[in-house]
Amino acid sequence: MVELKVRKFGNSLGVVLPKEVVNRLRTKDGDPLFLIEGPDGSYQMTPYDPTFAKKLAKAEEILDRYRNTLHVLAQ
Repeated sequence: MVELKVRKFGNSLGVVLPKEVVNRLRTKDGDPLFLIEGPDGSYQMTPYDPTFAKKLAKAEEILDRYRNTLHVLAQ
């Protein structure tokens, strides 16, 4: 467990992530992080966009459904 302290940055509040957390998240300055709320009210921080995963799954479904058509069009 890592304890973070909420701090004031101008008119906003924020937290500073320790170096070990930044390394573990494999993120760097300017990269987006996503805070996902769980069904039990807990939160998870991740560098991966959950909406992108849903879009990718939908694209794979379409590619599977129209595989033969796409193969013919590619020729």
